Amino acid sequence: MFELVQAGGWLMLPILLCSVISAAICVERFWTLRSEQVAPRNLLAKVWTWIKNNDLDNRKLRELRSGSPLGQILAAGIASHRRGRELMKESIEEVANHVVHEMERYLNTLGTVAAITPLLGLLGTVIGMIKVFTAIRLEGTGNAAVLAGGISEALITTAAGLTVAIPSLFFYRFFQRRVDDLVIYMEQEALKLVEVLNTDKSERTDLKRSEIAQVANR
Repeated sequence: MFELVQAGGWLMLPILLCSVISAAICVERFWTLRSEQVAPRNLLAKVWTWIKNNDLDNRKLRELRSGSPLGQILAAGIASHRRGRELMKESIEEVANHVVHEMERYLNTLGTVAAITPLLGLLGTVIGMIKVFTAIRLEGTGNAAVLAGGISEALITTAAGLTVAIPSLFFYRFFQRRVDDLVIYMEQEALKLVEVLNTDKSERTDLKRSEIAQVANR
C-alpha cells in the first residue's frame, strides 16, 4: 500500500484524505438517518393517544421533542395548536427547516469529495505526463525506468481518484434520496396532526354552540 502511494506521488495524500472523509461521513449518515431514529412509524398514534386521554403533560412534551426529529416537529405543532391552523403550520415549518438542515449535514462535503477527487486524479495524470515528456526531452526514450515512473504516477492517481469519487457520488445520491423520503413522511405526519387537532377543536366548538342553543331555546 505504501509503495502504491509512493508511486502515485504527493497527490495521493489529498486523495487518501478525501477517502477517509468520505468513509467517515457515510458511516455517520448511515447511523443518523435510520428511519426508526428519525421518524418512528408509530409516533403519531402514540401522541394522539396521549392527547385523547389527557396524558400529554410538559414532561412527555419534552420527551417527545428530544426523542426524534419527527418528535420535534410534532411537539412544535402541539405547542402552538391553540393559536390557529396557520400559526400552527408556521411553527411546524420553522422547526422542520431546522430538522431538514440537520439531516442534510455533511452531504455537501460528501458531494464535494465526489467532485474534486477525479480532478485530483486528473491533475496527477497531467503531472505524470509532464514528467514523462521532460524525461524524453532530457534523456531520450532509452531510460525506461524514468518513463515508467511518470506513466505509473499518471495512471495510479487517476485510478485512485475515480476509486474514491465513484462510491462517494453513489452514497451522496443515496443519502439525498433517503432524506427526501424521510422529509415527505414527516410532512405527511405533521399534516395529519394539524388536521386532527383542528378538526377535533372545531367539533368541540360546534358541540358547545349546540348546547348553548339548546339552553337558549328552553
